[in-house]
Amino acid sequence: MKVSEIIYLTKSRLVEIEKELIELKTVGRRRIAEKIAEARGHGDLSENAEYDAAKEAQSHLEMKIGKMEAMLSRVKVIHPDDMPEDEVYILSVVRVRDLTSEEEITFTLVSPEEADFELDKISVTSPIGNSLLGKRINDIVEVQVPAGILKYEIVSISKIS
Repeated sequence: MKVSEIIYLTKSRLVEIEKELIELKTVGRRRIAEKIAEARGHGDLSENAEYDAAKEAQSHLEMKIGKMEAMLSRVKVIHPDDMPEDEVYILSVVRVRDLTSEEEITFTLVSPEEADFELDKISVTSPIGNSLLGKRINDIVEVQVPAGILKYEIVSISKIS
């Protein structure tokens, strides 16, 4: 497997995805089967919009299950202890100071599959995440974003606990 095909996840995120997959394969499939059975009970399938919609939902569900299974087959679990402490890497919690506003912001660098901007979890492949990788405390980072260039000073680096 090529490095680019590997999907890095924390153990907790892997467990969440596995639970979701089990839910889709059991409860999700059962609900779809019930909808299809109910629609079949309405008679002629050739002009049964409810049946067509249920079959379409089944197709989408199976596609989602297939994508999740393919993703899980490429997962490598990473642990914060495997990452260096003095440089920014995946699973680093980085506090930066915006050099324009003097505001301090904390980011947690995660894989694209775990990114959640509302929780300040940014992907290592995002413009900010990629710019922070490999940097150390007191380094100045310039990030090209659609709104212009952001300048940050790295204030602290820690690991996800």
